[in-house]
Amino acid sequence: MDNHSYNFPTDCTPLTNCKSARKPAGSTVVNMDAVNNPPRDYLVWSLCNTLYVNFCCLGFMALIYSIKARDQKTQGNLQLAQECSDKAKWYNILAGGWNLLIPLVAVGLLVLLLVHLGSSQGSFDFFGEDGFQNFMKLFSW
Repeated sequence: MDNHSYNFPTDCTPLTNCKSARKPAGSTVVNMDAVNNPPRDYLVWSLCNTLYVNFCCLGFMALIYSIKARDQKTQGNLQLAQECSDKAKWYNILAGGWNLLIPLVAVGLLVLLLVHLGSSQGSFDFFGEDGFQNFMKLFSW
């Protein structure tokens, strides 16, 4: 192979700094779409809410929608996965609220009962003859 078969300009040969034969550099535009993160499925949160208290099956409903969101995400249907993810999140918020509220109410009632027992006059024999009547007197205002 000789140089005559490559059709180089006469003033430019390979391995030389020939700027006259080069084309001017143009600009390249690359369009980047906004990065859409896949929707979250909240599966661990739903599982915790299902196993703890699970008032009115809210944690179970969150678990169902979490599994649906994960299935839709793996199938590529991101719109339906986002809808199921939103439902799972709100069921988890409701279940978490109830999971905190029920023990707080139980502790509050226990504290009120203990305060009421401590402020009552005299001591009551709950296991004696009049034990049930004395116990019911505690709850009468």
